[in-house]
Amino acid sequence: MTRKPMRYSALQLLRHGLSGPAIWSPAWRLPELKRGYDAVVIGGGGHGLAAAYYLAHVHRIRNVAVLESGWLGGGNTGRNTTIVRSNYFFPESAKLYEFALRAYEQLSQELNFNIMLSQCGELTIAHSEHMLEMMTRSVNAMQINGIDAELLDAKQVREALPLADFSPTARYPIFGGHIQRRGGTARHDAVAWGYARAADRLGVDIIQNCAVTGFDIEAGRVVGVQTTQGPVSADVFGMAVAGHSGVLAGLAGFKLPLQSYTLQAMVSEPLKPMLNTIAFSSATGTYVSQSSKGELVFGAGLDMYPSYARRGGLPVTQAIVAAMTQLFPAFRRLKVMRQWGGTCDVCWDYSPIIGPSPVENLFLNCGWGTGGFKGTPVGGYMLAWLMATGRHHELSAPFDLSRFIAGRLIDEVAGAGIAH
Repeated sequence: MTRKPMRYSALQLLRHGLSGPAIWSPAWRLPELKRGYDAVVIGGGGHGLAAAYYLAHVHRIRNVAVLESGWLGGGNTGRNTTIVRSNYFFPESAKLYEFALRAYEQLSQELNFNIMLSQCGELTIAHSEHMLEMMTRSVNAMQINGIDAELLDAKQVREALPLADFSPTARYPIFGGHIQRRGGTARHDAVAWGYARAADRLGVDIIQNCAVTGFDIEAGRVVGVQTTQGPVSADVFGMAVAGHSGVLAGLAGFKLPLQSYTLQAMVSEPLKPMLNTIAFSSATGTYVSQSSKGELVFGAGLDMYPSYARRGGLPVTQAIVAAMTQLFPAFRRLKVMRQWGGTCDVCWDYSPIIGPSPVENLFLNCGWGTGGFKGTPVGGYMLAWLMATGRHHELSAPFDLSRFIAGRLIDEVAGAGIAH
């Protein structure tokens, strides 16, 4: 059941706006860590907070703790480019991300918190006849999967992106593209805050600055964790720690088929509205959108060396800026205001791992690579389902860890040519 939105008069809104935080109520509690819970979720980013919310809201398990090593949403949730979409090639991926996108479309109302969803569309550009032919194949597959994908010719792309370089001498000529009009962006902080506040109101304890330093394992079963705030026991455990999944797995005594890399992005100085959709270049991997504040938000592929540094390398920065300004010459004189990096846990097939770990009573939500933010609602929902029932949901079953043994890989990079 969704919470009824609170109504404020104009005078109340003015009073809150002018008074400052002195009269504001905390969005969530700052509880003391208890020594035992029914369920413990490791990771206080979007996926972990969503899992805690769905445990309490859907499965009525409310004696739950979320253990976050830093501050709430301070990891990849606050270090991404906020894109949401479901136009994936393989049926398993399409179903997973479509669940997430539909959840995003209702999330502001469900959580009673504005996540600032902007369904401006996500347009992928073809720079050759061969790319356009491959996009035709991809769009056909997406439509068969029930996804709203449209193939565009060069004229339609020009109407959507009038600032792009369509000159005869363009470094990256434009032959067409495809678009998902329901794709767009959501405010990453708001997603974390909305899930946190909703989970807190259902009784979930959100414990910040509480790093897990070890697992208590008895007869092959996790019964507790050691943390910087003391030991904690629980009936079941879930792990949603993104780029540090391999580190936590090592503490539990197993390895995962993934590697952690830095994905960097940056924003320009603010501008008047000039980019009405997300533009993605299939040739360079560069993507750009315009935020509600007017900043251009842009990035590209991974810095392809293992790292936990959360900062990008200059050669990749230069490549991103060069590719974007080749595509949009009008952006060449803009100043870059901020740059950051997130730590992505990338699986061999660029699809997530959702399911039981090799250690009993510990469930995994990891390996999302560069697609973690867009999968937040479904990642949290599936982890909560696993923790509450001990078995797979039909959407999560294809993403079980066993696929790497059976060879049932879901390689979206090979399928759609898009890593994000």
